[in-house]
Amino acid sequence: MIAIYPGSFDPITLGHLDIITRSSKLYDRVIVVVSRNPSKDPLFSVEHRVAQIQQATAALDNVDVDSFDGLTVSYARAHQAKVLLRGLRVLSDFEKELQMAHTNKTLSNDIETVFLATSTEYGFLSSSLVKEIAKFGGPIDHLVPMHIAIDIEKCYGKASFKQ
Repeated sequence: MIAIYPGSFDPITLGHLDIITRSSKLYDRVIVVVSRNPSKDPLFSVEHRVAQIQQATAALDNVDVDSFDGLTVSYARAHQAKVLLRGLRVLSDFEKELQMAHTNKTLSNDIETVFLATSTEYGFLSSSLVKEIAKFGGPIDHLVPMHIAIDIEKCYGKASFKQ
């Protein structure tokens, strides 16, 4: 079975990678899909995020990375996926994600949304938080893969690594 894990991933975090790694053990194929969201002002281009994720997931043989414009269910249908994966950290995530799952169900009744709770150590982590810490010179190498930490640090002109 094919599962789609959509998101903006700006940047992808260790929490996202936790969901990807765990879902790669549950599904035959997982496609991480970087969405082009016109309402967001991303730090990295879609193409750069795709490349970052490809590097971060290179060891996972059944994980592919792609990008798209439009409705997630349309992408899923075009790729014969029956599952949309969504990660949950806190209760507020559930409210938003449940609304999206119900909306997607009205658009495509044959595609299911599966929620995976993030591992405890990543329950606080978000892409926005990573960018905010980096913007003020804080260490982020314990929150994202090292190659992404380096990319982010270049954007903000600061280098601070926890190691």
